[in-house]
Amino acid sequence: MVESTVESTTSNTSKTAGGPIWTPSPERVEAANATAFMRAVERDWGIQVADFSHLQRWSVDEPERFWTTLWSFVDVRATSRGDVVLANPGHMPGARWFPDARLNFAENLLRRRDDSPALIFQGEDREHRTLTHAQLYSDVLAMRNSLRQLGISSGDRVAAYLPNLPEAVVAMLATASLGAIWSSCSPDFGVRGVLDRFGQIEPAVLFLCDGYYYAGKWHDTSDRGTQIRREIPSIEHTVRVPYAGRDRARGPLVDSLDCIDYFEALDQGRDASSPAPVSFESFPFDHPLFILYSSGTTGAPKCIVHGAGGTLLQHLKEHRLHVDIRPGDRLFYFTTCGWMMWNWLISGLGSEATLLLYDGSPFHPDGNVLFDLAQRERMKVFGTSAKFLDSIAKARLAPARTHDLGALETILSTGSPLVAESYDYVYENIKQDVCLSSISGGTDIVSCFVGGNPIGPIYRGEIQTRCLGVDVAVYDESGSSVRQIKGELVCRAPIPSMPVGFWNDPGGTRYRAAYYERFPGVWCQGDFAEITEHDGIIIYGRSDAVLNPGGIRIGTAEIYRQVEQMDEVLESLVIGQDWKLDVRIVLFVRLREGVVLDANLVDRIRLQIRTHASPRHVPDVVVAVADIPRTRSGKIVELAVRDIVHGRPVANREALANPEALELYRSIPELG
Repeated sequence: MVESTVESTTSNTSKTAGGPIWTPSPERVEAANATAFMRAVERDWGIQVADFSHLQRWSVDEPERFWTTLWSFVDVRATSRGDVVLANPGHMPGARWFPDARLNFAENLLRRRDDSPALIFQGEDREHRTLTHAQLYSDVLAMRNSLRQLGISSGDRVAAYLPNLPEAVVAMLATASLGAIWSSCSPDFGVRGVLDRFGQIEPAVLFLCDGYYYAGKWHDTSDRGTQIRREIPSIEHTVRVPYAGRDRARGPLVDSLDCIDYFEALDQGRDASSPAPVSFESFPFDHPLFILYSSGTTGAPKCIVHGAGGTLLQHLKEHRLHVDIRPGDRLFYFTTCGWMMWNWLISGLGSEATLLLYDGSPFHPDGNVLFDLAQRERMKVFGTSAKFLDSIAKARLAPARTHDLGALETILSTGSPLVAESYDYVYENIKQDVCLSSISGGTDIVSCFVGGNPIGPIYRGEIQTRCLGVDVAVYDESGSSVRQIKGELVCRAPIPSMPVGFWNDPGGTRYRAAYYERFPGVWCQGDFAEITEHDGIIIYGRSDAVLNPGGIRIGTAEIYRQVEQMDEVLESLVIGQDWKLDVRIVLFVRLREGVVLDANLVDRIRLQIRTHASPRHVPDVVVAVADIPRTRSGKIVELAVRDIVHGRPVANREALANPEALELYRSIPELG
């Protein structure tokens, strides 16, 4: 690490009340992909595009023109595009994008084949590997041949129980190249959680790892792999991936399973390679590519099927226009193979980026490890969660003074709402001249509804923009569109990355029930949100977790923002408890070590909320807890805690990273 001062910039960084906290420099705007795209729109359609906001409105008003220009701008590799852009445009669900197009997802991600780095992997402080674009291409072709030899073909399912390794990327691309369907879970999932997911989709091949490192400790997954393999009868072949790479395995994965070694499979695939140039088979635009899973905290996980063309086009749009990715850029997102951000990250190869893969704890050996990676690899885009930013702020880290982050241009945050104070922390302690893009979407669309605008201003506490081509609105309870009023985040028109459907859902009954019942013909995402005076967006939390004391709807994020500013509080969780024919607000706090929740601290917590939110936000009960339950992607689970408090069963605890924490909320005397 090096000592450095916070650099001066040509950008305008300001905390003036009502003004933007950051604006890009004219040079940055001129060089941006979004600016080039606006010129392409002007050239193609003979219109003048004034700014990004104008572009967003036009993209929603003229979706067929927008997606046509985007297809050309991002250079989709396809054997055909067809003349029809959108069939059945008035049907949602039921609309079909590019119904005559044929393409191969993997071919689009393998477009670069030189000796520059494609994947740079770091496994905590123990493992480091690099694959060039040429090596990645070669490995994918070899694994494709091996999968084909195992009988895998179009429509078959290939599952992976793997850490965030380069081998996972190779296996996914090899699967996609054959038109087979990829689905993955990270190895911190317990056996039940994996069976609840893979058991529904009946994979033919399972990729397994021998284990993984987390917080400096080796976690052997051999026994779990054995059980998973034995309890899913559809699995015909198991491919063993050694965490440490070729010739450095920790021993047999399981003697009782007839496993194929990953690197032996590569060698066999290379032996089967033809000297002739590879021709990728093309598939329809909606051909299934991924099966992802809902969190499953309120029932069995839903198996969400995503199409190849929609996923590709949506990711290329977000990477190029919302994040400003260009060839050779170093793109990082802290994720596991069990979160949709892994799928989103890997698509960065389609923009010829170098992907930085990190596996393990973001706090091992300390909270600087990801900034060490950013400095060493000249990271341009740092993707993380709101919780990580809050945690390093609580730890009083100041990377701007300990690291050279000169290459860093964009910080992405998702997973939960990014509060206004985290914006202050980033600009004061990480970097002044950086585009801080809070983004929000979900597994449901494997992409974003709202996100960043690299050529526009950032207002403290606000997501910058509704995404291009996405008709996002906020509805009140009657289904009317509102602004500067909190309501339901909806999407009023089809987008290419909406699911093909749910697995094993004849007629699409469960799919329609999940998104279209609240407002018929309109996608309801389930987020409590507001469109601001700047045309930005604020997310206040999940709408099914909204508090409703006295009939007033309150987003949980409004309370978290105030409580977690307090130095004594590390994190918090809030629910509404049914109480005397109404609802009362119950706040749980995890305190810094050595801090006691006495009457004085409770009074100060309530005063903080009353002063900076409103009297209606003040909790009726404040309880100290030792842990906060979370999903494996880091989201707190208010609904599961609410069920425990009310004595109701919690379905599918395996969806949680720390299910044992739920027991801390059972039979609390203060709530009786």
